[in-house]
Amino acid sequence: MLHAFDGIGGSWVALPTPFQETAIDEAALAAMVERQITRGTAALLACGSTGEASALTAPEAALVVRIVVQSAAGRVPVIAGCTASDTARSVALAEDAARAGSEALLCAPPPYAKPSQDGIAAHIRAVAHATNLPVMIYDVPGRVGVAIADATVARLYADELIFGIKDATADLSRPPRLRALCGAGLLQYSGDDATAAAYRAMGGDGCISVTANVAPKLCAALHRAWDMGDLAEFARLRDQLDPLHAALFAESNPVPLKAALAELGLCANTVRLPLLRAGSATLDRLRSVLPAVVAARPRLEQTPRFALAS
Repeated sequence: MLHAFDGIGGSWVALPTPFQETAIDEAALAAMVERQITRGTAALLACGSTGEASALTAPEAALVVRIVVQSAAGRVPVIAGCTASDTARSVALAEDAARAGSEALLCAPPPYAKPSQDGIAAHIRAVAHATNLPVMIYDVPGRVGVAIADATVARLYADELIFGIKDATADLSRPPRLRALCGAGLLQYSGDDATAAAYRAMGGDGCISVTANVAPKLCAALHRAWDMGDLAEFARLRDQLDPLHAALFAESNPVPLKAALAELGLCANTVRLPLLRAGSATLDRLRSVLPAVVAARPRLEQTPRFALAS
């Protein structure tokens, strides 16, 4: 199954959707894309849960994807979320994303509906057949209310309906299980920053990261260190990023993220209802960890490092 993501591992970012008053802040979004690309992020996700996709209208979602695609200008691939409360809406979002220039789709089971495994498979099949874009399945039971079984992932991959999985279950035993079922061709990406390093060690290909919005260089360097076999640098960056991971998930994503980006002057601290701005305890926590992260520099940029023999 050929697609734009073959051979692209490491740090991808799940972009937020910046708002200025009630409208999408197009300039801030374009600047975020540029910052991610110049700091080593390998691929961009628009209109995921971090992007408050459930609070966007269909025209707004299409606009976000179009801005990200145009700003990326072919330098890194773009994947668009198309999760919705029913299959027809997911298909419509997929078609809009394809017209906006996205190179792939990210699709979770419809939230609230709690379909069976056969229903999940049918849903993904409908989305995959709606466009010629490759599909990554998103397993995030904490948000949608139902988990995707390993057998369902393997079935969809065998039928060439998906090319990968974003796994937000934090089940670190899963990458080798899916590799045994699907082979090495299935791209496996963590959707949980706190366990992303362990996920790589268990055979995962990378992380679709929230934290990379704040610390793109450090997140990219973490995965580069693993790929180079520099385990000392990998461990150092893992530990350095851990307090930031914790702070960014002190409240529902992307509430702390928007607060952190506002502290860095990258966008307004604006979320859409039913989300509210971060509370004072979260703000204090972010302000305690951000200075060290902003000042940090990956050692891989400064000193040539060794690579383990293959």
